[in-house]
Amino acid sequence: MHERSSVAELVEQLRRELDRYSIGGKLPSSRALVGRFRVSPVTVSRALAQLAAEGLVVTRPGAGAFRASPRESGTASVGDTSWQEVALSADGSAEPSPRTVDASGVLVSLASPPPGVIEFNGGYLHPSLQPEQAMAAALSRAGRRPGVWARPPVEGVPELREWFARSIGGAITAAEVIVAAGGQSALTTALRALAPPGAPVLVESPTYPGMLAIARAAGLRPVPVPVDADGVRPALLTDAFKASGARVFVCQPLFQNPTGAALSADRRAEVLRIAREAGAFVVEDDFVRRLAHEDAGPLPRPLAADDPDGVVVHVSSLTKATSPSFRVGALAARGPVLERLRAIQVVDTFFVPRPLQEAALELVGSPAWPRHLRAVSRELKLRRDALTSALRSRLPELALPHIPSGGYHLWLRLPDGTDEAALVAAALRAGVAVTPGRPYFSAEPPAGHLRLSFAGVAGAGEIAEGVRRLEEAVKGSTAGARTANVPP
Repeated sequence: MHERSSVAELVEQLRRELDRYSIGGKLPSSRALVGRFRVSPVTVSRALAQLAAEGLVVTRPGAGAFRASPRESGTASVGDTSWQEVALSADGSAEPSPRTVDASGVLVSLASPPPGVIEFNGGYLHPSLQPEQAMAAALSRAGRRPGVWARPPVEGVPELREWFARSIGGAITAAEVIVAAGGQSALTTALRALAPPGAPVLVESPTYPGMLAIARAAGLRPVPVPVDADGVRPALLTDAFKASGARVFVCQPLFQNPTGAALSADRRAEVLRIAREAGAFVVEDDFVRRLAHEDAGPLPRPLAADDPDGVVVHVSSLTKATSPSFRVGALAARGPVLERLRAIQVVDTFFVPRPLQEAALELVGSPAWPRHLRAVSRELKLRRDALTSALRSRLPELALPHIPSGGYHLWLRLPDGTDEAALVAAALRAGVAVTPGRPYFSAEPPAGHLRLSFAGVAGAGEIAEGVRRLEEAVKGSTAGARTANVPP
């Protein structure tokens, strides 16, 4: 069972039992709760912290946890916040592309499903795949470094910038790298630096919903360019630049999210040529290079490594290969744009905390790092194959056009006429959380899709059970559709 599932179950149990205690009454000790519910001390501590955050208990160090006094009704003014609707939209008519902040596509992979639900919607490695011991050791060693709590250079610790530069390759130097607080932050900085509000920005179709959310929140207009198994289609990219006048194209050339496609060798140079002729930047989101599968073979270099002219703004991150909370990434660029990227990041965040940068250096410089990457590479291949096999056996009607050799998900096309939203809801009722395809499209999708992640589950056994539950949802959804179409 996941730790957070245990926490949620314990919180619910304690919440139901609170009425047994008088106001100010002491709850059982942590040791007693550990023994009674057969959970870890960490689980008990987190459950009590959750109840304290809800105002249901009060914890006193050295004394224990006590039932809190209920909030007296009617003592707080309800107020009237309706004026905010006018204030938040009053300037919308003056904007060429009104800004909207819709995080729903991102929250699908960030929200924790209810206890007992199998997570095919996750965007990160399962805790069993995360290098927790190596990260803890790295953080401990970093904490003992002289000056670890001092202010770092705004561009990042020089040794970490050098490591990212070597990882990119080519002629990229440490001077052309800025350390960022993860990939999402780096993408936000890049789009703000490269395009003014109201401008078009070319995006792959389908593409990462978090990037679409960034663009729309900045007042940009996403323009879709279709991808196939070999990545973005160059002829359509040329047409999109001409039709839109865009000066930015955002892409994921390696193991694209959600299709898993890798930009083919002949298209790599073509994409750079097309962007250069259009006088445009290519934002390369190299988000899962460190999650290649065991059978992937040699990986192509980042586009930035083959770009002497400063066309590419490169984004990379350590987060996907480590932990959601290990938010360390990098921006790399050449020419005047580097100063703009630097200025925007400084204005937004000042800098990435030095202890985290030092911990990242300790981690990637340790013998545990290559061992971790090899272990994850093997395990992701096993999970990919387990999910692929289960889908072909139980749900052959769900088309799987491409099996990636990297990343952590499969992209499935639903049969024509399938109600995507209804199927996602039915799957959740059956006990499996899946990601709908609609948020991955900036315009009307050509069909219904699902994205299934195999990285956030416990292993092959949970994958098999998840597909069985999904089959139950699909069959029930199909039967319901047939019944609805029967004439009276």
